[in-house]
Amino acid sequence: MEKGHDSSTSMAASELYTKFARVWIPDADEVWKSAELTKNYKHGDSTLHLTLEDGMDIEHKLDDKTKNLPHLRNPDILVGENDLTALSYLHEPAVLHNLKVRFTDSKLIYTYCGIVLVAINPYENLPIYGSDIINAYSGQNMGDMDPHIFAVAEEAYKQMARDERNQSIIVSGESGAGKTVSAKYAMRYFATVSGAATEANVEEKVLASNPIMEAIGNAKTTRNDNSSRFGKYIEIGFDKRYRIIGANMRTYLLEKSRVVFQADEERNYHIFYQLCASSHLPEFKNLKLGSADVFHCTNQGRNPVIDGVDDAKEMCTTQHAFSLLGINELNQKGLFQVLAAILHLGNVEIKDRDSDSSIIPPNNRHLTVFCELMGVTYQDMSHWLCHKKLKTAQETYIKPIPRLQASNARDALAKHIYAKVFNWIVDHVNKSLRATVKQHSFIGVLDIYGFETFEINSFEQFCINYANEKLQQQFNMHVFKLEQEEYLKEQIPWTLIDFYDNQPCINLIEAKMGVLDLLDEECKMPKGSDDSWAQKLYNTHLKTCSLFEKPRMSNKAFIIQHFADKVQYQCDGFLEKNKDTVNEEQINVLKASKLKLDLLVELFQDEEKVTSPTGTAPGGRTRLSVKPKEVRSGASSKEHKKTVGCQFRNSLAMLMETLNATTPHYVRCIKPNDLKFPFTFDPKRAVQQLRACGVLETIRISAAGFPSRWTYQEFFSRYRVLMKQKDVLSDRRLTCRNVLEKLVQDQDKYQFGKTKIFFRAGQVAYLEKLRADKLRKACVRIQKTIRCWLVRKKYLRKKHAAITIQRYTRGHQARCLVKYMRQTLAAITIQKFQRMCVQRKVYLQKQAAALVMQTILRAYMARQKYQGLLRNHKAVFIQKHVRGWLARQRYKRSLRAIVYLQCCIRRMKAKKELKKLKIEARSVEHFKKLNVGMENKIMQLQRKLDEQAKDNRVTSERLNCLETSHAVESEKLKVEVSKLKGIEEEAKNNANRVTSLLEQLERLRKELTTTQKEKKTIEDWATKYRDEMEKMVAELKQQNGLLKTEKDDLNRMIKEQSQQMTEKMTRALAEETQQLESDLNEERSRYQNLLTEHLRLEERYDDLKEEITLSVSVPKPGHRRTDSTHSSNGSECTYNSEFAESEESSRHGEDVTRGMDTSLTLKLQKRVTELEQEKSSLRNELENKEDQFQRARVRDDEEHKKSRGAELEYESLKRQELDSENKKLKHDLTAMRQSLLGNAGAGAGAPGSPPYKVLMDQLNSSCEELEVRKEEVLILRSQLVSQKEAMQHKDEKETMTEPVHYAEDVHKMKDSGAITQAYLGLKETNRLLEGQMQQQRRSYDNEVEVLRGELQSVKEENNRQQQLLAQNLQLPPEARIEASLQHEITRLTNENLDLMEQLEKQDKTIRKLKKQLKVFSKKIGEMGAGHVETISPGQMVEETVRPVNIPRREKDFQGMLEYKKEDELKLVKNLILELKPRGVAVNLIPGLPAYILFMCLRHADYVNDDQKVRTLLTSTINSIKKILKKRGDDFETVSFWLSNTCRFLHCLKQYSGDESFMKHNTPKQNDHCLSNFDLAEYRQVLSDLAIQIYQQLIKCMENILQPMIVSGMLEHETIQGVSGVKPTGLRKRTSSIADEGTYTLESILRQLSAFHSTMCQHGTDPELIKQVVKQQFYIIGAVTLNNLLLRKDMCSWSKGMQIRYNVSQLEEWLRDKSLMLCGAKETLEPLIQAAQLLQVKKKTDEDAEAICSMCNSLSTSQIVKVLNLYTPVNEFEERVSVTFIRTIQTRLRDRCETPQLLMDTKIIYPVTFPFNPSSLALETIQIPGSLNLAFLTRV
Repeated sequence: MEKGHDSSTSMAASELYTKFARVWIPDADEVWKSAELTKNYKHGDSTLHLTLEDGMDIEHKLDDKTKNLPHLRNPDILVGENDLTALSYLHEPAVLHNLKVRFTDSKLIYTYCGIVLVAINPYENLPIYGSDIINAYSGQNMGDMDPHIFAVAEEAYKQMARDERNQSIIVSGESGAGKTVSAKYAMRYFATVSGAATEANVEEKVLASNPIMEAIGNAKTTRNDNSSRFGKYIEIGFDKRYRIIGANMRTYLLEKSRVVFQADEERNYHIFYQLCASSHLPEFKNLKLGSADVFHCTNQGRNPVIDGVDDAKEMCTTQHAFSLLGINELNQKGLFQVLAAILHLGNVEIKDRDSDSSIIPPNNRHLTVFCELMGVTYQDMSHWLCHKKLKTAQETYIKPIPRLQASNARDALAKHIYAKVFNWIVDHVNKSLRATVKQHSFIGVLDIYGFETFEINSFEQFCINYANEKLQQQFNMHVFKLEQEEYLKEQIPWTLIDFYDNQPCINLIEAKMGVLDLLDEECKMPKGSDDSWAQKLYNTHLKTCSLFEKPRMSNKAFIIQHFADKVQYQCDGFLEKNKDTVNEEQINVLKASKLKLDLLVELFQDEEKVTSPTGTAPGGRTRLSVKPKEVRSGASSKEHKKTVGCQFRNSLAMLMETLNATTPHYVRCIKPNDLKFPFTFDPKRAVQQLRACGVLETIRISAAGFPSRWTYQEFFSRYRVLMKQKDVLSDRRLTCRNVLEKLVQDQDKYQFGKTKIFFRAGQVAYLEKLRADKLRKACVRIQKTIRCWLVRKKYLRKKHAAITIQRYTRGHQARCLVKYMRQTLAAITIQKFQRMCVQRKVYLQKQAAALVMQTILRAYMARQKYQGLLRNHKAVFIQKHVRGWLARQRYKRSLRAIVYLQCCIRRMKAKKELKKLKIEARSVEHFKKLNVGMENKIMQLQRKLDEQAKDNRVTSERLNCLETSHAVESEKLKVEVSKLKGIEEEAKNNANRVTSLLEQLERLRKELTTTQKEKKTIEDWATKYRDEMEKMVAELKQQNGLLKTEKDDLNRMIKEQSQQMTEKMTRALAEETQQLESDLNEERSRYQNLLTEHLRLEERYDDLKEEITLSVSVPKPGHRRTDSTHSSNGSECTYNSEFAESEESSRHGEDVTRGMDTSLTLKLQKRVTELEQEKSSLRNELENKEDQFQRARVRDDEEHKKSRGAELEYESLKRQELDSENKKLKHDLTAMRQSLLGNAGAGAGAPGSPPYKVLMDQLNSSCEELEVRKEEVLILRSQLVSQKEAMQHKDEKETMTEPVHYAEDVHKMKDSGAITQAYLGLKETNRLLEGQMQQQRRSYDNEVEVLRGELQSVKEENNRQQQLLAQNLQLPPEARIEASLQHEITRLTNENLDLMEQLEKQDKTIRKLKKQLKVFSKKIGEMGAGHVETISPGQMVEETVRPVNIPRREKDFQGMLEYKKEDELKLVKNLILELKPRGVAVNLIPGLPAYILFMCLRHADYVNDDQKVRTLLTSTINSIKKILKKRGDDFETVSFWLSNTCRFLHCLKQYSGDESFMKHNTPKQNDHCLSNFDLAEYRQVLSDLAIQIYQQLIKCMENILQPMIVSGMLEHETIQGVSGVKPTGLRKRTSSIADEGTYTLESILRQLSAFHSTMCQHGTDPELIKQVVKQQFYIIGAVTLNNLLLRKDMCSWSKGMQIRYNVSQLEEWLRDKSLMLCGAKETLEPLIQAAQLLQVKKKTDEDAEAICSMCNSLSTSQIVKVLNLYTPVNEFEERVSVTFIRTIQTRLRDRCETPQLLMDTKIIYPVTFPFNPSSLALETIQIPGSLNLAFLTRV
């Protein structure tokens, strides 16, 4: 980047380099230092007068040659921007300063630089990577949130799904910059957001590969404790639904040399230290390892421990990751065995035998262990470590090698084994991560080394920098392409941007005869060496390539000019590292291992034969074999593998091909300092990395074009203050164009696109300067006016005092003057009249003479003036025509001369060109004669000439296009000139009008002055009167305050003790109540969460079942036949009953079993089994808790019974007596049945017959016995609870058997007369008895509940007694006695009240039972009165027989609906499945389906049909679930069925017969209560269903509201003009201006109103609506606050005002809907406090204290985050200082809160359904015909 100031990035120097302008000057320590001009710069000045930030004055000398001015500094409001391209001045110091401010002051580690994410390593764990942050970034646009690695990952994921194109994330940076961590978080984001497509937990395996690769590929360096010593590219595969299905890893250039050598303060790979730290474990005993200090491979760095890292724990993590990825224990054992062998091999000591040979002492301990671990013989390995085999064309020799070569061979073997292990692990990791299904797309994450330069650079640094050259080229081309696409898209002129192309450097490295090519060639030479290779490099490239240099002081090194810096490479070791050879015989020894480990076979099975160079070595060669093995003809005896450089070049080419086929996303990691201090910024190190990673190149490319880009609306909103009212037009684009033409004279500084305005670098800063100047002038004017008003007010007070003094003085003088005037008045009057007469005569004479003279003179002058004007007019007319003629003549002469001159010049040029062409033609002909063989070259030259001609034609065409465009522009300018002339004429007319207006204004000013004077007088009098009154009021207030103080003191002294006691009791009661409420809410929330999870699992199970069904039901072509009725009936899948469900599921199961995959079936079965086990465990836990509660209750009952022993004995006697009476009644009933069965003749049932008499007798006796039992049952209720189940069982048997006997009796009786009547009477009696028994059963249940309540009250009373006793013990003796007496009185009073209440209840129950008995006896009497005794046939003549009269009562509608069993499906279908909520809600009464279902249920209860009740309830619940699953996204449907489910639940409670639910019933409603069945269990099921529907409703509303919240609450400017739009960079955010389709606050309020009105129409309970609204407001507040915490551009004073206004509008909506008390406002409290935090003052300690007390609903991390993100929008606002933020943190240190930054938007408050009885009478409900329920019959 040039250091001079680019003239295209600023306005004229004289305009910008003025006094107080701030600039950047170079500095040796800080790289760049800020300074301020103290004197205006003038063109030609050689020095600048500057003042540094520390106050030092300096003179900065400009370069004598270039005269380049220093870089200008950006305005303060642009400092700390999220995107570096948003800066107006784009240069190195601006970038560096912006990163430093964000990193050190705001603690922000991520910054955008166009398409690049710059990540600075904080060296500290930050809470910004949790699941809440992932959820916040999921689904967001990249520019809408603050920079983050999750934003880049989300952008890649979104583009993959949207564009159907593979993506790549390229993470680069030097060691210690955080590349591995960034790549790890990107993969974690994909694993969290996408999930896995199978049950194999692929995302967990992808994450589990990280610890393995870190263990075997990462090591500690001087720059990083966990440095990746290899490059890797991980492709994460996705299916068509964009879920992770697998992954694949590619590695590059493992640093093998680290295995045998480490520099000071560095370590080997982590896995070695993990093995040594775990050597004491039993499974590692056989490895014979010890401390890492004893092994040569791990102790060279002399620092084997990393602070804060436990290698033993890391080993456990690595083992767990191996197991998770499918590497079994046997392979793990083999891996650790091989790695331990490498450590032992490094300790093998080789000694000199002579100068040319070496030897390993026998029985070397480490070599012995190595051979044991690898399963090889000691003799072979020791031999081949000190020897090598040489092959020639005819013979094979074994040659001993010196100690140095043997040591190198040993190290090469260790490196080779480790590389094989590394590759084996990578292959197995890829196998484990391989996708089992077809991959649809992938996202690649490239974690690769950055540009490296050290003091000594070798082959590794050369390859690394070569890879970075390739990546930088790809990066530059991508940036250039995006810039070009943006310009073409906006249709602005595209000019070629000059950017650095590093293709020459790449050609130097990889082209033919390049560095790598020469290196490979030298490796093939028999006597090749590093020195000879260096000489070849010098000879080939030193004079031909400018990027290649030779060091002055070395002949074994070379310098390459890379894109980032010059790097000097030492040639030593290049050839050896490039060959990467290992002794073939050593590998053969390892292949012959006797260990039964598949791992060793896999490691060396594909080993290529590597031979050493075949050159002759001096001396020491021994011939061992003369005849080699015969080889086939044509086969080579030597095989060379590819060199490392060649392999790396090929793999890099494949990588670039992959990257070019994807859409790249760039992450550049920066290391802020070398000491690893947290949040410490070293400018020198940062600048080096910024230059190396291409960030500054991106800035340079952006600065070369139009880096600043605004939409027209944003520009208008920001710079509206620079426009006049007449400049504002309806067309925003035309308005912006006109304003820019006035503000910026040079039109090259900006371009107008289709939707944006493009600015050159520096123009935004210039516009900001104009804007700031305009605002500053406005502020000065306001200050001037206010100061003028204050001074004028003071002046008027002084003036008033002076005028008063003057008035009195002048009054005295005036009185004296009047006296004098009266004395002289008489003389003056006399003189006046006398002189008047004389002078009047003289005046009249002179007046007459003057008038005559004036008349003559004026006439003469008028004639002279007229003659002069006429002459002038004629002369001007003549001159105009003459001058016009002369001008035309001169123009014609000039034109002819110019044309003639052009013709001459062109003719002369043409002649010269012709002459030149002729000469060339002659020379060509002559050359053809002389050199016939050069014709081909001539043809080539001609083709080049043709091509140049074509280029000329293209250029001419472009020139023509430019001329055409210039002509069009000139026409436009002419039109504008004509418009300006018209405007000038209008301005002249307006000038005349202004004159008259000024006169009128002057007159009005005079009137205003007089009015103001009068006003001042009145104001002075009012001020004086007000001051007097204020003094008087102040005195009265002071006296009143004294009196009040005395009164308050007295009251305080009197009430102090009572208040303290009251506060203690209130506090204790409130705490206990709050604790109970919180426990209840937690338990309720836990239960509802379990319901939600259960529902989710059910839906998942149903979805799987449907998928399997669909996969099975796909017909095979030409094989399966389709039933015509199948399609119509298949959609009506109604769940009829449990039996039907089981049949259908079994049938589907059979079909599925035929067609589904076996593995999938096993997985599903396993999953279902797990769910069932989890469900059973939860159910067992619930049952255990209930058992514990029952045992506790039984224990309390036993204690209570012991205190009532005597009463229990009496009750047991009574129970025995009742048992005997009950047996007697049953015996009588049996006798009655036998008599009926024995006398089943023709007249057996007539009135007067024995069976009839027996029946009547038994009925009368049963009524009497029933009366007695009703009186005694009040005493014995507690004892009958234990016999309840036995009684129920007996009653059910009687109920089930009696109708059967009666049916048989009816079939046996042939006479349908009196016997049938007797049977009906008996049936009616049995029904009455059965109803009575059921009523008794309900009364017993109620009594049990009452006793439970009494037991609970006794417990509470006992606890209260204990608490009072503890309190009394703390009181003095006198107070203790008084308190105990008072408590005893209170207790007795409460007991009296309870006893009275119980007495009233018992009396009420007795009266009710007596009333029922009277009604029953009256019915039986009426039935018996209609019958007479039977007489004999002989008496029929004498007496008339009274006919049998069966009275019939007309049945009124009882609020029940009857339906047939086969119509149940139709009922459910018409009433639930096919019902349209909109029509029902509008046209019918709310809750109508619930009422209809309950009326059907009542009839089933009335006829005592338990199966009908069960099937109806089951079908209803299943149908509601089905309709919600089908239309669960429709808010109206969910709201409708939530309302109806709640109403159905309330009906079950209201008509259950429970007194607690019957308080608000009418007598008629009480008569409609259910009589046969207790549906308490179904009430619980319906309550659970309502909870599920409520949660689904909340999710549905959340899905609708979610897109509106951020746009409406944050981005949209509700108050227009308050929030100024700041300049933004490449990552454009959503505009705050309400465009078409943008959500506003009005959209949110309309949606809330629609929700509310819909729920009201559906008849939802008011309390439930309040809970729904509270949940809605919580979602709005939480989402808004979370986005505020993640968006720096939203944290400003003006945005705080917008938020508070929006919150006030929401509160106004609550007030309009009468919902202020529902708790919704409290959920917005965190958002309100955040908005207040943005607006309050943030400077002093008092401000910090106020903030800490105000923001009690915000956590400390949230407060600090808002303060860090606070960004001024205008220059007049100030940033929050770091000291103030630290003060806040210190004050909030003692807060006990969770460290979570974001609010949990997934929280759903626990819902309750308060009982809400209906006043609607069931018998009045009418069923409309539109429901198609004509088959229902009213009963």
